[in-house]
Amino acid sequence: MRMSRREMLALSAVAAAAMPLVARADVAGTAPDSLNGLAAAKGLRFGSCLGTGPSGAPRQAGVTGDRANQFDDERLKAIFVRECGVLVPENELKWYAIRPNATDFDFARADKLMAFAAANGLLVRGHTLLWNRDIWMPPWTQTYDFGAKPGKKAERLLTTHIQTVASRYPQVFSWDVVNETIAPKTGEMEASVFTKAIGPEVIDIAFHAARAAAPKAQLVYNDYMSWGVGNKVHRDGVLRLLERLKKNNVPIDALGVQAHIGPGASDSTNTLEGENEVAWRKFLDEVTGLGLDIIITEFDFGDQTLPADAAARDAAVAATAKHYFDVMLSYKNLRYVMAWGMIDKYSWLRDRMPRADGLLKRPLPYDDDYQPKPLREAIAAAFRAAPERRWLLS
Repeated sequence: MRMSRREMLALSAVAAAAMPLVARADVAGTAPDSLNGLAAAKGLRFGSCLGTGPSGAPRQAGVTGDRANQFDDERLKAIFVRECGVLVPENELKWYAIRPNATDFDFARADKLMAFAAANGLLVRGHTLLWNRDIWMPPWTQTYDFGAKPGKKAERLLTTHIQTVASRYPQVFSWDVVNETIAPKTGEMEASVFTKAIGPEVIDIAFHAARAAAPKAQLVYNDYMSWGVGNKVHRDGVLRLLERLKKNNVPIDALGVQAHIGPGASDSTNTLEGENEVAWRKFLDEVTGLGLDIIITEFDFGDQTLPADAAARDAAVAATAKHYFDVMLSYKNLRYVMAWGMIDKYSWLRDRMPRADGLLKRPLPYDDDYQPKPLREAIAAAFRAAPERRWLLS
């Protein structure tokens, strides 16, 4: 898609406005007692996802009510601006949101978030240039004719997409280039329209295309592997992928750890303690040994099996989250922390794996009444206790 000169100038202005964070009263997340302010004091940053409404994703096509209207919620946006220094679009940069067909792009919703970030001095992450699983791709990709030379046509489709999206948003300092391509049960790459046409090198191609389109951005592989016994296959598969990419001089800078933790948040319901912590630290040590940074990209807490009493549940969530953050922040190559939402009622976990007692999950730092919960203080305490490091990304 070609951009007019007017569009180019507008995007340049957005990019200029959204570049490095500075200590100004009109810039988001600069209050010393905000989560981003506490993080910044230790050379870190804190941020969250923000969305503009339902995206048409397979699991989200029927979303109604609160989650569908979050961008119209001024109280949410006020909390976001006060607490956060970084914004990542929740769904607005995914293929199913911006690719109605093989030739067109629809950036209206993503542009709205970029303008909000620019107006409030927020840094921006990009998520994601390739979600390499067919279930999360737009339906037209499943019937797309790759012709007699499918590898070349698939590569052209992918690289054109990455070039178009990344070059439109030069203000994005970090891109999730590839999201969730390792199958948790096998540790091997997921089969997708791209792997069928190109093979495993599709990941290499995506990273090289991202580096060409965004030469100064941090390039990330993002996945939800965790510490439980049942996650070993997933961890090992991710590690093999990272090792291969580094061996082949693929331009990858960091591993994104989604951190959907707790019973009812992810496939791992095991506590981060004992042998699980040993195994998890070993994995993080190996990632660090590859010269990669680490990012917490999508933190939230599933409380599916925790007590019904809200106070007791919140206390358990806070205690477990504090320990998790203490472990993660002990790694000085962990650069920043992203929550996957700030207010409970907008969390994707409200729609997934409901509690047996019918009570609503409480997965995020603020409750449905926009009040901070013990989880917010647990994150703040972890930042206060974290070792200092240099912020290298702005």
